[in-house]
Amino acid sequence: MVNGKRSKVKGRGLLAALLILVMLSVAVGCNFLHKKTTAKYDLEQIMDSGVLRVITLYGSTSYFQYRGQEMGFHYELASQFAEYLGVKLELVVAYNIADLTKMLLQGEGDLIAFPLPYTNEWKNSVEYCGEEAITHQVLVQRNRWRPRPLKDVTELIGKEVYVKPGRFLQRMNNLNQEVGGGIIIHCVESDSLSLEDLITQVAQGKIDYTVANNDLAKLNQTYYPNLEVSMAVSHDQRASWAVRKECTQLAEAVNKWHDENMTSPRYTASMKRYYELSKSKIFFPIMSVKEGKISPYDNLFRQYAKEIGWDWRLLASLAYNESNFDTTAVSWAGAKGLMQLMPRTAKAMGVPEGKEQNPEESIKGAVKYIDLTSGAFRSIPEQERIKFVLAAYNSGTGHITDAMALAEKYGANKYVWDDNVEKYLLLKSNEEYFTDTVCKYGYFRGIETYNFVRDIIQRFNRYKEVIKE
Repeated sequence: MVNGKRSKVKGRGLLAALLILVMLSVAVGCNFLHKKTTAKYDLEQIMDSGVLRVITLYGSTSYFQYRGQEMGFHYELASQFAEYLGVKLELVVAYNIADLTKMLLQGEGDLIAFPLPYTNEWKNSVEYCGEEAITHQVLVQRNRWRPRPLKDVTELIGKEVYVKPGRFLQRMNNLNQEVGGGIIIHCVESDSLSLEDLITQVAQGKIDYTVANNDLAKLNQTYYPNLEVSMAVSHDQRASWAVRKECTQLAEAVNKWHDENMTSPRYTASMKRYYELSKSKIFFPIMSVKEGKISPYDNLFRQYAKEIGWDWRLLASLAYNESNFDTTAVSWAGAKGLMQLMPRTAKAMGVPEGKEQNPEESIKGAVKYIDLTSGAFRSIPEQERIKFVLAAYNSGTGHITDAMALAEKYGANKYVWDDNVEKYLLLKSNEEYFTDTVCKYGYFRGIETYNFVRDIIQRFNRYKEVIKE
């Protein structure tokens, strides 16, 4: 009996010793991992790994997905810098500006590719590098009315300005005090209205004034040529990309790349794409109602629409909206031809290289893409599905599935487009919604797709009235 008890005690002792050893090994391992993640990770280590981890934000000036393709001014510049280094780009998306620096300092990325404001809060922990952008807030107004746009902040006295909460509201309140009062400031707190929605309302004449950062205002001017955005309402603030303070080699590389490439054709093309090229379209009426013609390509529309069970006039309406039947059209985003297929899509749909602007090849490729896209929405009744397919053709399938997920979450019908899914696609330009956990594809300028679907269906109905089948 005594020997039996001793063996049990001895066994327990061995078990305790083993547990201590396991705990020590875990502690040592954790300490090793901590040292590994907090050790200096500069250009040399990036080159060894072959990967540059870039942190940015979703947004119309930074990064978004459009028709299945990654886009955005800062995304394009980051891609160019990664190519310059000869490494692969790995993108990490933060939720907000505070997250950018937090993720950088925690080692989740190597470089912030977003105009980070120069502040006392961050100057001791990050090294600013690359192009130094000068940012400020501007008054967004229309350029032809009453009988001229405002030129001086004192002219805002007695005027109504609609602003979002936060820095824009704070600046307008301060400005109101500076001019002695009299500016009528409306704070728009609704989650369903983004800053870009307010800019759109100014362009449409629904409100007269709002306030935005100069880069966002300038980008929106390419959609709405009737906007005037030159009047500053705040002081200038410096902003640029950033790396961790100790990453001096990487900062030097960014500065060197910027100095060498800021006048290069690719850099210039990216600047023009987002801030200069017009994104508005001018449309003309159908060819001849009397002769029953919509376009020179009616026979091709008739031939290929049968492959997807569409009325040929619907396919013609899509083409009209995409290119105004101009086979040589090239969009700001790089889409080409009659049906405005993105380069990657055209290739995937079998359009021969160099034939993107051939009308028949463009229609064939578009019909294949429509058929493929329709399959992603097979659970939706056919007549309703057409609107989802049109929306996906314009935006990419991912943004539509995001909008469906939002609709379901907030109690709308995710299988109905009008006043249901379209409503939540509009909300995807608002941070409150595109950062929702049910969304996988981030920011999107939903107003374009919202109008796209409505315009095509409305024109299709008009075609049916005046053009025989």
